Amino acid sequence: MSPQELIVLVAAFFCIAALYSSVGHAGASGYLAIMALLGVAPATMRPTALALNLIVATLATYRFWRAGWTRWSALWPFVLASVPCAYVGGRMQLPVSGYRALVGIVLLGSAAVLVWRARGGGGALAERAAMVPPAAAVGAGGVIGLLSGLTGTGGGIFLSPLLLFAGWAGPRGAAGLAAPFIWANSLAGLAGVQWASGSLPPYLPWLVAAVLAGGWLGTLFGLTRLPPRTLLGALSAVLVVAGLKLLFTA
Repeated sequence: MSPQELIVLVAAFFCIAALYSSVGHAGASGYLAIMALLGVAPATMRPTALALNLIVATLATYRFWRAGWTRWSALWPFVLASVPCAYVGGRMQLPVSGYRALVGIVLLGSAAVLVWRARGGGGALAERAAMVPPAAAVGAGGVIGLLSGLTGTGGGIFLSPLLLFAGWAGPRGAAGLAAPFIWANSLAGLAGVQWASGSLPPYLPWLVAAVLAGGWLGTLFGLTRLPPRTLLGALSAVLVVAGLKLLFTA
């Protein structure tokens, strides 16, 4: 990777971490989008996204928990099934074409979620602490965990909309559950990917510094307001471009 590309990558990852962490996410789908646009190898994309997810999710979990938005009793049924499934998904090695197609679909779905948020989805909902059916949470957690391990995401981009649509949490309540969920899945997925001989890039320390700074800023503002619509729209556009690129090259 050239120095110019590395500068672009570091700047983009800072912005992605700041934006995603403001809603309790860690940014994996955004990292995957940028890496896809820069032509990073799939064997490097998954472990890098998961490793950075761990960094940002740790910060987001601490911040939202300290603010009182994490309900551990509602979280454990999701994690119970998602963690082993994320590990299994991480150990699975898809063909390059299959991986590109799957991640492309995930990125397009993530873009749709961000557009929904930008149009006010979730933001107008009252914060609530509704009962989460354990059986439904276990089933949903298993599916999301497997998908997160396969694609190199933490699963928050799927969990948050589910919580909001089902009425199980409001915006910040969903963030308080998504952050530790992402952390657990990212750890399990990374363990599986590394077992399957994934490779971390030599420039990883630069990316860690970028997402740490971005995550600190994003969680700070996320506890008081949701991200601006223009930023969400811009990020969704990047996800669409990267998703379509992966689908067309699959």
